[in-house]
Formats: sequence, C-alpha cells, structure tokens
Amino acid sequence: MNYNFFALISRMKYIDRWALMRNTRQENLCEHSMEVAMIAHALCTIGNLRYGKHLDANKAALIGLYHDASEIITGDMPTPVKYFNSDLKHAYKEVEALADSKLLDKLPDDMRPTYEEIFVPSDTEEDKYIRKLVKAADKLSALIKCISEVNVGNAEFRTAKESTGKSIRSLYQELPEVLDFVNEFLSSYGNTLDELT
Repeated sequence: MNYNFFALISRMKYIDRWALMRNTRQENLCEHSMEVAMIAHALCTIGNLRYGKHLDANKAALIGLYHDASEIITGDMPTPVKYFNSDLKHAYKEVEALADSKLLDKLPDDMRPTYEEIFVPSDTEEDKYIRKLVKAADKLSALIKCISEVNVGNAEFRTAKESTGKSIRSLYQELPEVLDFVNEFLSSYGNTLDELT
C-alpha cells in the first residue's frame, strides 16, 4: 500500500505565511517550521542547562517541525482572523485537530503512534511545558520575520512587530528561557552577514 503522509508534509513549502501583509520576501511554512524547531530546541536546552528542567529538546524540535502541518489542508489562517473571538478560535482549533487527524491517517498503522506523540498533546507536565516553549518559539519566529521586514524599510510589519514583541514579553516570568533567548540571540537577527561572521 502507498501512504501519502510525507508527500503531503513536503507541500509545506507551498504554503505562504503573512497572506494579509505586503512582504519584501515571502516566507513559506517549511522555512518557518524549521526556524521554530531550532528555536524550540534551544529553549529546551536553555531550560535544562540553566533552570534545572529535564525536557526532551529533540521532541520539542519535532513538535516545532510539525506544529503547523495542519495548514497543508487548512491554509494559513491570518492571526487577526484566527483569534478574532473565542468562538472562532475554538472552531479553528477543531479544524486544525481534524486536519492533523487526516494527516496521521496517511501513515501506516505501526508508525502512527510515534507521530501521534508529536501531533497530539499529552497530559504530562513535561509535554505541556514543551508545547508552551514551542508556542513561544513560534512567536519568536514571527518576531524575527517582523524585524527582518522592518529593517529593510517595510513599515507594513511595524505594528505586528510591536504586538508580537509585547506578547513575547508577557511570557518572561512563566518561561524564563524565552527571556534568555531574547537577551542573548535576538539582536543578532538584524545584523548583516559580515557582522554575523
């Protein structure tokens, strides 16, 4: 039998983000997911090394890699629409869960449980914390995009940068790993290649 899971996942590169905004450079879901995976791994590593946590950083990277996979089916719902009100937010969460289930159905039965651990949250405290860090990584990736656009003179992203920055600052007390990442890594994203190397 032929299974479509990975062929579907490979289509993340066709899903453009920031559809309601004028971009100087398009960002696709595949690029975004890789960045979220890297940042989520870093946040878990910071938590383990500095805050006595025992988080599975590799699992965080995998959750980050697949965190928006449902958008292969649903498309990228712009944030202002997705979070317009609690009813719409709840309905969209249900649609995302159905899309994730549809994707998981494209795997052989023996592989499905492994991927369900990535796609479906569990009730363990570690999993809940990891998923909070992945969500924070998602916001950090959005902020990085905003910084990039504003730095090349695209004022379209100015208010998104401000609101995303505010959202990230609200996480500092609960997720100190995020503050460490911001303090130690975020400013480098505005540098040129020569400055970085």
